[in-house]
Amino acid sequence: GAMMDNRFATALVIACVLSLISTIYMAASIGTDFWYEYHTLSPAENVSEAGRSIWEEFVSKDADEKTYTDALFRCNGTVGLWRRCITVPKNSHWYSPPETDMTTNCISFSLSDQFVEKYIEPGNHNSGTDLNRTYLWRLQFLLPFVSIGLMCFGALIGLCACACRSLYPAIATGILHFLAGLCTLGLVGCYVAGIELLHKKLPLPEDVRGEFGWSFCLACVSAPLQFMAAALFIWAARTNRKEFTLLKAYRVA
Repeated sequence: GAMMDNRFATALVIACVLSLISTIYMAASIGTDFWYEYHTLSPAENVSEAGRSIWEEFVSKDADEKTYTDALFRCNGTVGLWRRCITVPKNSHWYSPPETDMTTNCISFSLSDQFVEKYIEPGNHNSGTDLNRTYLWRLQFLLPFVSIGLMCFGALIGLCACACRSLYPAIATGILHFLAGLCTLGLVGCYVAGIELLHKKLPLPEDVRGEFGWSFCLACVSAPLQFMAAALFIWAARTNRKEFTLLKAYRVA
């Protein structure tokens, strides 16, 4: 019996550690601004004159998708789920060498920005609603919270399980982690699809390179960790149940 108990205990400890790491990764990826990065290979000299106006358009309440995407292209932009950032010269009044005095400024997407409809031609509200992009964007905003919520709920059930010294709830914890993993996969899929569709509409300029950033990678790593944790929780609970039944049968015999 002791030998088996050790095996379950080890599996559960590993599952809990994986679960914790994936929760931290998810939280970090939601909170950071490097889901997608634009590298402007030849920063335009005129950015310093235009810098002020680009910045004002970028932060203005009515900055539409086209306006801020153009700014992201031109100024080494980075985008998160919640914020968008550009790097502009500090003093935009006269031309200073770009290396010396660049500053990165960010602005948050408001809640209404997260749910606002996307247009078939970005920036042109007469072109009709692009349902695919609108719903991809809404999903990429909601799914990470669902994922973290499921894992926290799973952790609560797990704590109750420890308190009651029962392994049955471990199956529930496993299933919740599996669902969380699906949400994280969905999030990654929606994000990639959304970016691809956006770049079809607004192609990257010649001298701009775009790539997925490390915040995006954290979410990608989080999904397999959630699935591994789920598998361990479910395995431990099921095998334990089987051995327990065998033990009972053996005792009765």
